[in-house]
Amino acid sequence: MTANILFAAKPDRWTIYEAPLRRALDAAGVTYDLRTGFAPEEVDYIVYAPNSDVQDFTPYTRLKAVLNLWAGVENITGNQTLTVPLARMVDHGLTQGMVEWVTGHALRHHLGMDADILGQDGTWRKHIPPLASERGVTVLGLGELGRACAETLASLGFDVTGWARSPKDIPGIRCLHGDSALADAMARAEILVLLLPDTPATENTLNARTLAQLPRGACIINPGRGPLIDDDALLAALDAGQVGHATLDVFRTEPLPADHPYWAHPNVTVTPHIASETRPETASQVIAENVRRGEAGEPFLHLVNRDLGY
Repeated sequence: MTANILFAAKPDRWTIYEAPLRRALDAAGVTYDLRTGFAPEEVDYIVYAPNSDVQDFTPYTRLKAVLNLWAGVENITGNQTLTVPLARMVDHGLTQGMVEWVTGHALRHHLGMDADILGQDGTWRKHIPPLASERGVTVLGLGELGRACAETLASLGFDVTGWARSPKDIPGIRCLHGDSALADAMARAEILVLLLPDTPATENTLNARTLAQLPRGACIINPGRGPLIDDDALLAALDAGQVGHATLDVFRTEPLPADHPYWAHPNVTVTPHIASETRPETASQVIAENVRRGEAGEPFLHLVNRDLGY
């Protein structure tokens, strides 16, 4: 039986994804028809970007699953017309990209590289960083991306603490959970990595109170979600020296407005949402596997808990 797969994303994405998706679906042994247009009642699966024109799922009466192209699902979980399974993107290419970006910036701050890169004025300044085992790193969020980053940092010798809202058990990582343990996790964070999902429960996780719980001069790395940070509170903590540096890849408004204070702050590094991108080749393999599973009557991978929002 042929699976009708609707590709619902911006037109430029079709150009990028069509060939990798066809290769992956062929390799998975799926019999399919893949297009950017079907009559809604003919669609079995939607390969989906939340910024696409498809926002009302009511006409898709035959729909079996929506397969998200993005790791983030906060812009779709509240859609009351979506009643079929929703799978988020968990892609090993995306994960590896995130691990590399987080590790690079964690090492940058740990080793004090900015002093060497930016301070070359003819003065011989010798600074010896501590060993990684003497540096506390906390990762807030222990999902697929947070766990991978925490494990990699621990493999380099860092003293890694992970925090999540629910209990986790990761060998080699000190795992804390729940609101009552957040202060302990913050207190251990000479380098803090934010990889929580964007939900009502996580908005402004970094605020005046929690920022004050960090060791003075701590560095913050946020490749997770912009709303995790109260921007005014972070700017105040940076000005006061409570936070030594913030490397930020995600923001409440993107692109970050040209007049935003982050651009001009000497202790802020802005990167343009590049920490981790979905890779068409590897993402297509994830999507094809879920279509195969749906056609075979097997459980879908990476389903979203609509109550939790991720």
